[in-house]
Amino acid sequence: MSKLNKVRFNLSRGENYMKWKIMYDDGRVDYHHPAEVQINMFGCTLSNNRRAADKIFNSETTKVVCAYIKCKDVQVTTSDFKTESNTQIKYNPREMPFWNVDGVNHDGNYYEELFTIDYKVFVK
Repeated sequence: MSKLNKVRFNLSRGENYMKWKIMYDDGRVDYHHPAEVQINMFGCTLSNNRRAADKIFNSETTKVVCAYIKCKDVQVTTSDFKTESNTQIKYNPREMPFWNVDGVNHDGNYYEELFTIDYKVFVK
């Protein structure tokens, strides 16, 4: 299987703190401020290291990278943002140690298209 792009929200301190991080399949890495762009992701799978997420959830550790969205294609836009969705996918291992929609575990789920609005991820 070919390599996939990975998208996650960067919480590491520094100049890219609180920005979207896109790791492209060719090794390139870009950071984007959430208020300035919309990230459109196609052919997506929600990836989570559940063991690491459980440690954060149980207050055994803090801030380790444990989740990202794997996608076949990524497009970054700066205008004409999509807004047509009411299904938000959430990830905060301090609250729940898995990707969730309304509290239901969605780890490993596949979506044809996801997009960001500011700091949030939605299903198209």
